[in-house]
Amino acid sequence: MRKLEIACFNPESAVIAQQGGADRVELCDTIQEGGTTPAYAITEQARTALAIDLFVMIRPRGGNFVYSETELEQMRSDIRQFKKMGVNGFVFGVLTDNNAIDIAINTELVTLASPLPCTFHRAFDEVPDVSRALEEVIECGFQTVLTSGGAKNVTEGSNTLSGLVTRAANRIVIMPGGGLRSTNIRSLMETTKAAYYHSSAITDATAVASIDEVVALKKNLQ
Repeated sequence: MRKLEIACFNPESAVIAQQGGADRVELCDTIQEGGTTPAYAITEQARTALAIDLFVMIRPRGGNFVYSETELEQMRSDIRQFKKMGVNGFVFGVLTDNNAIDIAINTELVTLASPLPCTFHRAFDEVPDVSRALEEVIECGFQTVLTSGGAKNVTEGSNTLSGLVTRAANRIVIMPGGGLRSTNIRSLMETTKAAYYHSSAITDATAVASIDEVVALKKNLQ
């Protein structure tokens, strides 16, 4: 059965995602940056409100995905703290100076997060060679890759996404995300044959998910 993750930037959206039938929430802050680490208090609110799985973004700032040692230490500290709150998994990604997967650091963070599963986020779309990067992300121990197929959005990256799903061969979950809406999810599903899909379900100028959009996204996955 195909599943749906909703990226949420506040506890209100997390509750809406659950009410609309989403299978998982990815909790973030700072929508204008594409998602950063949420505050501990906000995460506690979401955890208390949700019965479905809650994954937390670990990203200390917007911008690129090359981090200083101080920033990496903040990421380590956040993972330790969120584990104590009972979250179900983490979302992060660290690249090298030339936009390759930083195997050593990502493996360290995945190990720190264990036994909770980790998703490599859309830093994946910055790499020059997605096929090589996929193998490296698998090597690091991630269970999911969130990606638009290296394109601006999932529609433009649909053929690459399809290839990644085939190449993954059930070793890791390829989760299309980036411009995913109820209006294009069915065609993307037919093209990619992916098992998990990611959307913010935001349809207006607010940072709050639309219950109607969540319901429509979930319905179109059936």
